Amino acid sequence: MSLLTILYTVLFYVATGVLVIGLARKIRAYSKVPAPLSIPTTPAPTTAAGVRWRLAREVVLFESLFKSSKWTWLFGWAFHVTLLLVVLRHVRYFQEPVWLPVVLIQPFGTYAGFIMVAALGGLWARRWLVDRVRYISTPSDHLMLALLLMIGLSGLAMRFVAHTDVVAVKAFMLGLMRFNWQALPADPVLLAHLAMVALLMIIFPISKLLHAPGLFFSPSRNQPDNAREVRHIAAWAAALDKKA
Repeated sequence: MSLLTILYTVLFYVATGVLVIGLARKIRAYSKVPAPLSIPTTPAPTTAAGVRWRLAREVVLFESLFKSSKWTWLFGWAFHVTLLLVVLRHVRYFQEPVWLPVVLIQPFGTYAGFIMVAALGGLWARRWLVDRVRYISTPSDHLMLALLLMIGLSGLAMRFVAHTDVVAVKAFMLGLMRFNWQALPADPVLLAHLAMVALLMIIFPISKLLHAPGLFFSPSRNQPDNAREVRHIAAWAAALDKKA
């Protein structure tokens, strides 16, 4: 096994460990953050079922972003939907045999990459062209968008410009899962693509991308507007009441 294969094998094991453990720790921390006040963003549902429906609309349709800015919603929603298709298309590299739904989604995932890159370009342009957004943008915001854009462009390059040995790539990925390590092709575009994906996995738990799981723990979204019907008591206040 070549030094290159060893390096990328270790890199992906480390990246996967950081991603899984980091996300688990963050989600655990989110779940323990006290919510001493009932602060749902109004108009808000008054029942638990209504809250679930509101969260579903937020996750699938980006409802609040649509109400806030139509152009940002268009780029943001297009990016997330096409990213999902691209990720589902890549599932084939981790399956043998490949599930039928993954097979059927292949052409959609392929061309979704173009829309994903265009949407990322629109989101990055917004960081430069909209004054109030440019003012609050940090270097990390630009670097994150640049990283995502380079991952998308390098993926499209491998598909349409500089083809790589996808059979060997799949063997490498399956080998990582089965601890039966296989040689990784020494393709510069592939190596750059995989390195950037691993970097994204490593920084995900410490970046603004945590808005993905964080949405479900947002008190302004996951609380019903029932302050008149139900008295909201924080955990620490309930404990004091019991002691008294």
